[in-house]
Amino acid sequence: QVQLVESGGELVQPGGSLRLACTASGPSFSRNAVGWFRQAPGKGREFVSHISRSGGSNAYADSVRGRFTISRDNTKNTVYLQMNNLAPEDTAVYYCGARDRDQYYGSDRERDYLYWGQGTQVTVSS
Repeated sequence: QVQLVESGGELVQPGGSLRLACTASGPSFSRNAVGWFRQAPGKGREFVSHISRSGGSNAYADSVRGRFTISRDNTKNTVYLQMNNLAPEDTAVYYCGARDRDQYYGSDRERDYLYWGQGTQVTVSS
């Protein structure tokens, strides 16, 4: 069983930066590929980024590519999402998900994730 806790969300001005963290409890988090998704008010959950178990492979949604960077530190059981040049349309609750251990790569499909955190609110507004 993997339990995930997201942190780092807050109110930020347009053009600002935030770093979100997804910290796992449970054994061997390095064996789980991880994805970040977000859900804006009145919308469905959408893919943001994912990273493989080792951190050597990742992917981004077109809307965030070049502004967001995903990384992981398996010694700290944590996956990060560095978000730069934030815009109001980035406002959402951000969730991290972890895949089952037999999956090396992340996925851009929500249904491929077995474990989820409770989310952290990111608000971009002046």
